[in-house]
Amino acid sequence: MLIAVDGPAAAGKGTLTHKLADHFNLARLDTGLIYRAVGMKAQELGDPADPEIAFKAAQSLSFVDLDQVGLRNEAVGNAASKVAAIPAVRAILLSFQRDFATTPPGGKTGAVLDGRDIGTIVCPNASYKLFITASPEVRAERRFKELQDGSEEVIRSAILRDIMDRDERDRLRSVAPLKPAKDALVLDTSDLDPDAVFNVALNFICSQR
Repeated sequence: MLIAVDGPAAAGKGTLTHKLADHFNLARLDTGLIYRAVGMKAQELGDPADPEIAFKAAQSLSFVDLDQVGLRNEAVGNAASKVAAIPAVRAILLSFQRDFATTPPGGKTGAVLDGRDIGTIVCPNASYKLFITASPEVRAERRFKELQDGSEEVIRSAILRDIMDRDERDRLRSVAPLKPAKDALVLDTSDLDPDAVFNVALNFICSQR
């Protein structure tokens, strides 16, 4: 069983994939963390938008890097969006994601992957595909509250601007742009709580089985 969940930042993918993984006993991979880890490493080396620096950061990535403190902050998110637009970086990380999907760890019989291009590029043959979205304003407010909980100094307008900039980069990049797969359920979570989102997704999956 393979579930692909795509969508922009702060749309609710993480919460949903956690719930789906628990419900169906699946392995879960937040592919955004892979790119965030590369983005963080690229920041330490120089400019994340520099193809050579980003490529070097991707080559040196290890599982330990996925547990670093600070991967969720906005600066790292922006760096992740920049390295993700570089074809050579995506090529390095693509095989890791596909290996996870086809051979889930922990003896699991399936996997759920959370990302931007899982249903279109990474796992186009996934059993079930969902595209989770919400308005930029709603997503900015969610991220604002999330970062406040982490005691990080944040400004709503800056978060909204960053989210809209990232959306544009993700949609317009030449390789694996952010868009729903043709056979994906597109779900706008702007006015839904996590339980409602999970129920809609679960009904969709069960109706397809």
